[in-house]
Amino acid sequence: MNNENTSIREFDFNLICEYFSGLERQGPGSPEVTLKALEFIDPLTADSCIADLGCGTGGQTMVLARHTPAQLTGLDLFPAFIDLFNQNAAKLHLSERVKGVVGSMEHLPFEKESLDLIWSEGAIYNIGFERGINEWRDYLKSGTYIAVTEASWFTNERPREIHDFWMEHYPEIDTIPNKVAQMQNAGYIPVATFILPENCWTDHFYAPQAQAQEAFLKKYAGNTTAINYIAFERYEMSMYQRYKAYYGYVFYIGKKL
Repeated sequence: MNNENTSIREFDFNLICEYFSGLERQGPGSPEVTLKALEFIDPLTADSCIADLGCGTGGQTMVLARHTPAQLTGLDLFPAFIDLFNQNAAKLHLSERVKGVVGSMEHLPFEKESLDLIWSEGAIYNIGFERGINEWRDYLKSGTYIAVTEASWFTNERPREIHDFWMEHYPEIDTIPNKVAQMQNAGYIPVATFILPENCWTDHFYAPQAQAQEAFLKKYAGNTTAINYIAFERYEMSMYQRYKAYYGYVFYIGKKL
């Protein structure tokens, strides 16, 4: 298998889930960035309802919970992530208002116009940015917010290698102005847009994976699928190190009209 031309979607999702279960975050981000994005949201109350879609084990959800009085629901497709999510909520004594549920972001288990905030860090790519912000809008009350991170180009031109990499793995990647236009076209007022700093990738996402990779390879010694998956993760990291000037994650915050 040529790892440079292999999509993450071709790997065993149970293995991927196991690999990321031991990590605080399943994508680039940081508590500081989560709180920075939250600053652009009107104050929430104990009656407010937040849905964190593609929540993983809840790294960012718990940050939100500690800084808002709202009711939070984390939604993820993987039961193992949700088990850890609910364990994390219990450890922080947040279970009374923070709950993880298994579900798909394609079929949200909420009433229409029932949410005050939809949050999604490093996960909307699973459904696609444009589809996500359009379909999820129906679940927001008028005048409330969506806040998501999305892979975006920082420049109009970029080296062929990184361009081809993203076209293979997520062809919906686009420039920041085009993403903002999509948000406007979906019926939101763009409130804020900012690039996640480099340490969201290096310190909070890639660095914790080093030990996890060694343990994973030791556990699955001789397993070709596991070996190829770790090779893919390392290749993805090398691409970021080489081409981080051209792309990254961007927080997009919009207010429903």
